Amino acid sequence: MASNFSNNSSLNSPPSPPPPPMKTIDSHLHVWASPQEAADKFPYHPGLEPPIPGDVDLLLKCMEEAGVDGAVIVQPINHMFDHSLVTSVLKRYPSKFIGCCLANPAEDGSGVEQIEHLVLKMSNEIGKALFSKAGELGVPVKIMCMKGLSLHISDIEELCTTFPSTVVLLDHMAFCKPPLNDEERKTFSMLLKLSSFPQVYVKFSALFRLSRKPFPYNDVEDLLTHVISTYGANRVMWGSDFPYVVPECGYKEGKEAVSMIASRISLSSSELDWILGGTAAQVFRHSWNAPLEEA
Repeated sequence: MASNFSNNSSLNSPPSPPPPPMKTIDSHLHVWASPQEAADKFPYHPGLEPPIPGDVDLLLKCMEEAGVDGAVIVQPINHMFDHSLVTSVLKRYPSKFIGCCLANPAEDGSGVEQIEHLVLKMSNEIGKALFSKAGELGVPVKIMCMKGLSLHISDIEELCTTFPSTVVLLDHMAFCKPPLNDEERKTFSMLLKLSSFPQVYVKFSALFRLSRKPFPYNDVEDLLTHVISTYGANRVMWGSDFPYVVPECGYKEGKEAVSMIASRISLSSSELDWILGGTAAQVFRHSWNAPLEEA
């Protein structure tokens, strides 16, 4: 279970309808240096060179083609705790992007080793201190249950109970795929039950990681239907997982898949607006309603 901390505040006040005109916001993507940028200024972490292109110029091109107005950049593992590349992008496009940092629990160089312990047991003292501080600062915490929600559900419930002011974002729908057996159905039920904590939000992101079928990922329809019925559309947000989505189906197609699924399960236009931008704008309180800078 990995955790990241956003650099924008959020409130738990009752949601209001997304203000027109709605902007489309990608709540989960990554950028990393191009090979030239890595050689000149923003080196990759040793041994973590990226397998595919993921530079900001490619991202901006994809966003323009897909009609996406803004995004949350999640610090990529390729740069580990060196946030200089992402910071440079945020400074260049302050009205288009916000950042989500990778928290290093140590300042003495032992953070790489300690982060593994933090990832495996977020309810330890380090995890509790980070969660508490995030709530004090109004900073959302995103949680990625890469090995399955069932391994971490008790930790998440404890943290949400102890720190009700800390907003929690569950990446990639907590990696719940369309269930094929009782164990998987039980895990998905755990995700739905977390809706009882009003500070928990779900990212309907990286659909290619959730689906067992190719684009347009029709088998995740039931997942979204149940999540909307328990959380409400105003607690669900779309994310592409750029650049990994590009070789899977294409960035634009990844966004279009959400609209196609929404149409098939008869979501209202208002509900789709929440998923494609309203929820992210509410949680991150960014100036996405202002005119965006030209790329």
